[in-house]
Amino acid sequence: MALVIRRSVEADLPALLEIYNHEIENGVATFDLEPLTLEERRPWLVSHNVENHPLLTAELDGVPSGYASLSAFASKRAYAGTVELSVYVSQKAQGHGIGRRLVEAILGMARKDPSTHLVVSVITSGNAASTALHRKFGFKHVGTLHEAGFKKGRWLDVDIWELKA
Repeated sequence: MALVIRRSVEADLPALLEIYNHEIENGVATFDLEPLTLEERRPWLVSHNVENHPLLTAELDGVPSGYASLSAFASKRAYAGTVELSVYVSQKAQGHGIGRRLVEAILGMARKDPSTHLVVSVITSGNAASTALHRKFGFKHVGTLHEAGFKKGRWLDVDIWELKA
């Protein structure tokens, strides 16, 4: 299997949206509740690969199979050096190390970017795979927001993880 990690382009949006919408409908890794349309997701794509907000696509045998992004953590300018990491891998491609490779690549970019100081991840409590992945890269658990979101008929906690870039 050939895995390529590269910067995302406009043509990736339908595949990346399909991966994200699958998680919206079937999981709790995102607190979005309704699937998004291409038009609704396009501003997200446009807001990346500028400043310290890279967006990477993982292609497995030529098929976009996952992505990682560093997004604005908060809108106030003093937070500009803090970015939020998101990683999603299609259900069909899980178990091939794609998440690890994406995180490795995007953290490498963050470390080379002098405008990035801190990488934060917000992980739904109980997501063992994501927690293990973040621990592997040295993220530290710094807190839990209890019952922060309501999805799939229950209140969910989120864990906050951080890594100095």
